[in-house]
Amino acid sequence: MLIKGYEDAPLVAGEPLLARPGFWSSHLMAMCDAGGSTERPTPERFGEDGADVDALSEVLFDPDRWPVFRVPAADGPGAVVVYRNLPGDYGIDCFLTRPDRGCARQIAGREGERAGTGLTWLELIRIAGSPAPTAEGAEDPDARLLLLLPLLDDLDVSDAGPARLSAALAAHGAPQDTAMETAVLLLAHLMRRARHDPAGGSPLSGSRTR
Repeated sequence: MLIKGYEDAPLVAGEPLLARPGFWSSHLMAMCDAGGSTERPTPERFGEDGADVDALSEVLFDPDRWPVFRVPAADGPGAVVVYRNLPGDYGIDCFLTRPDRGCARQIAGREGERAGTGLTWLELIRIAGSPAPTAEGAEDPDARLLLLLPLLDDLDVSDAGPARLSAALAAHGAPQDTAMETAVLLLAHLMRRARHDPAGGSPLSGSRTR
């Protein structure tokens, strides 16, 4: 896959890191603003601890190896998450992929600015639940959901959303007795920053592609 602007970057497949202790803490805590009144989650909420996060950070944020997490979909556009470990310009970039195109288009970055709208809850669920059997990348629907969760840009999350997210968290190590609380907490952080305008289209719609 060609990612425009990353042709010479030291990209490596990141999927093996999904099973490493500390990954989900690093990935999901980073989307939570430390400001405001909403509690910021700790590694323990994901069944991990600070030592796990510190140990994984040496691999996850290695400037010589930029992990790429591929989330291809069987029935439409998928996504790619890139840890851009450029010294002095670190970030996490997200790209939309389409089966009929050979390149990926950026739709979001972790620095707080988007190159377009993010995903609605229904789009997120569709991509997470439709892995492409013949394409390389993350296959587990729960892992796919958690990988793409920072892309959620929708105030209209379904009533079943917290339970779906709680199940995904528990499947990947979060304590069962607090998984629902953690899901609600993560969604609260996302809702604080969501700015999706239903009338403005979606990156998956024809009006937003190029």
